Amino acid sequence: MSEHPSAAPAPNPGLVFDMIQAHQRTAAIKAAIELDIFSAIGKGHNDVASIANHSKASERGMRILCDFLCINEILSKKDGNYYHTPTSAAFLDPASPACLASIAKFLASPDIEGVYNQLSTIVRTGRTILPGTGSVEPENPLWVEFANNMAPMMGPMAAPLGEVVLDGRTGPIHVLDIAAGHGLFGIEIAKQNSHAHVTGLDWAPVLRVALENAKKAGVQDRYDMLPGSAFDVYFAGPYDIVLLTNFLHHFDKPTNVTLLKKVHDALKPGGCAATLEFVPNDDRISPPMSAAFALTMLATTASGDAYTYPELHSMYADAGFARISKHPIPRSPHTIVMGIA
Repeated sequence: MSEHPSAAPAPNPGLVFDMIQAHQRTAAIKAAIELDIFSAIGKGHNDVASIANHSKASERGMRILCDFLCINEILSKKDGNYYHTPTSAAFLDPASPACLASIAKFLASPDIEGVYNQLSTIVRTGRTILPGTGSVEPENPLWVEFANNMAPMMGPMAAPLGEVVLDGRTGPIHVLDIAAGHGLFGIEIAKQNSHAHVTGLDWAPVLRVALENAKKAGVQDRYDMLPGSAFDVYFAGPYDIVLLTNFLHHFDKPTNVTLLKKVHDALKPGGCAATLEFVPNDDRISPPMSAAFALTMLATTASGDAYTYPELHSMYADAGFARISKHPIPRSPHTIVMGIA
């Protein structure tokens, strides 16, 4: 039996059971969101009968589900009643402005979950079982779901990214937001700089979601749409800033260098290109959330990965960028990587 020399903990069968039954935790939180349990508790329905009545569910089923959520530290329980934990109050109660419940519709959707049932095949072949190029297949409706449901997770990243890429600039600037999705990153720059003009690039149905978000933010008069593939459409420009948020991880290194060269050509001298990525340490196993993202890319793309900073630095350098830098976002698994044209 081979064991890493620094491995000291005693054998723990619980780790094996936890991984084998992890699907139960996913199913439980999805069910709790669908049954509106977190809203019920937030409104003061704390006993089983009240929660079950609110959710139009059986008392037996509600008791067992709520107990399971307590076991997993999502809810708390005292004297037979159920209460929010700080986590569920902040991130699962619909009354909270930081509620993340909608992300379950994307991250735990049947289309994505089903892929993992064939993970052994994916590992053998080294690519997704999804058709074509996987999740980045042209006009994939998955990204409309992403745009509609992932804004609560990505929104908190927008302000720090805007501050980094603007770096105090207040005059007229032009911004290209590649794979804009919900559009929040480009919109945030328009909010922080009242003279910024933003062009969102994505598939047309996705851009309609971004435009609605631009209207909500009151910046629609400075928001244009450029429908199509980042690899095919003419960028025009020149731009002061190009954003490639959560995009490079979908492709292999040569593809990314080709795209970054196209971005470089579309920038003004001294303009910047900024990515937002899950960037693992060089060991590729830490920090956990950033490193684990590589499995998502294996399961859903033909050649994507979670790239380390040296790898991203090399891609930028090969595309002609200088003054390449990284800016980890505090209390987040994301890192901004930026290069100057």
